[in-house]
Amino acid sequence: MFFRISSDLVPFASHPVCKFKWWKYFQDYLKEIGIFINQHQFRISMHPDQFVILNSPRSDVLDRSIDELNYHARVLDALQLDKTAKIQIHVGGVYQQKDLAIRRFIKNYEKLPPNIKNRLVIENDDRSYCVHDCIFIHQQTGIPVVFDNLHHFCLHRGETMISAFSRCSSTWDKSDGVIITDYSEQNLSGKRCSHAQSITPRKFKKYLDQVSSYNPDIMLEIKDKEISGIKAVKILHNLLAEI
Repeated sequence: MFFRISSDLVPFASHPVCKFKWWKYFQDYLKEIGIFINQHQFRISMHPDQFVILNSPRSDVLDRSIDELNYHARVLDALQLDKTAKIQIHVGGVYQQKDLAIRRFIKNYEKLPPNIKNRLVIENDDRSYCVHDCIFIHQQTGIPVVFDNLHHFCLHRGETMISAFSRCSSTWDKSDGVIITDYSEQNLSGKRCSHAQSITPRKFKKYLDQVSSYNPDIMLEIKDKEISGIKAVKILHNLLAEI
């Protein structure tokens, strides 16, 4: 099973106002939770909010972003999880000079401490950075790329879904675990690239058929959360029964 942990475990953890060494105070509790996670062979990820922008031209935004990433890394380290537990972010803004923004991301990424770099992954987004851009960043840094199916639908360079997925999969080393993919569907009554309320079994089954040979870990980005999660597990069980 694959779960995403909330970023809100410790209020104001990355803010200068927080002087509380929570990772020490809760050390035994966090270790116990980590043992439970490992015993049940769960995989864990975290997804900081959009204000984490590693390619920001503003030094204050960059500093706060690194503080937030350090908090997330501390959570996963305190749980004593291996580097398959990932911190997922977007590349960031374009700032009217996309090539420069990409170079700035690469430069700032290389300055990160190892405990963050070991866990950080990027995903293709729906407005600025497609799979092609993320693969380029991977080639310069080694950072793994998460594949988001809805974002690829909204932003691509004519590349097919399975080709883009395959290229993203190749960015994951064995120590990083299998590729992570975000699955969502278009809200047909909402704006472009807005997430649907629930999964459509037919569409989800088609996606599984397309990517199953890569054995990915799939994160559902669907508004009804556990309801769709239960649907997805049933669909997967039915597929396995057919094999």
